[in-house]
Amino acid sequence: MKESSRKKKRGSMPGMAAPNGGELGLIHIHENVIAAAVRKATCSVDGVVRLAGSALVNNIAELIGNKTIGDRAISVDIDGASVAIDVKVNMVYGAHVPTVAANIQSAVVEEVEKITGMTVTSVDVVVQELDDLTDKED
Repeated sequence: MKESSRKKKRGSMPGMAAPNGGELGLIHIHENVIAAAVRKATCSVDGVVRLAGSALVNNIAELIGNKTIGDRAISVDIDGASVAIDVKVNMVYGAHVPTVAANIQSAVVEEVEKITGMTVTSVDVVVQELDDLTDKED
């Protein structure tokens, strides 16, 4: 009886998914893992300056080793072996917003599905700001 209650508890952990499992037990992927993949994929797309939010606050958070502040720009909703993602970004002024947003969606789907084996059902991209990088070069 103790064994069955332990298995039930492990299988019902909120905010986690178990797309794979075997005789050794379930494999849970935490939403922080998915957020890290989203961050990496999004920031690698041409035209993306950074995830949305305060650059100063995010830089301070990174210095002290806290990445969760940057993750406010990323929302992950796990439903079994499927995941829906929202990501907020700042883009370069002059970039074609629909093209960059579509590239973000493709990059995120590819990266998350590759490293987790989960199915990405949606990637919603919110463009919060356009940064004019030429102003910062002066």
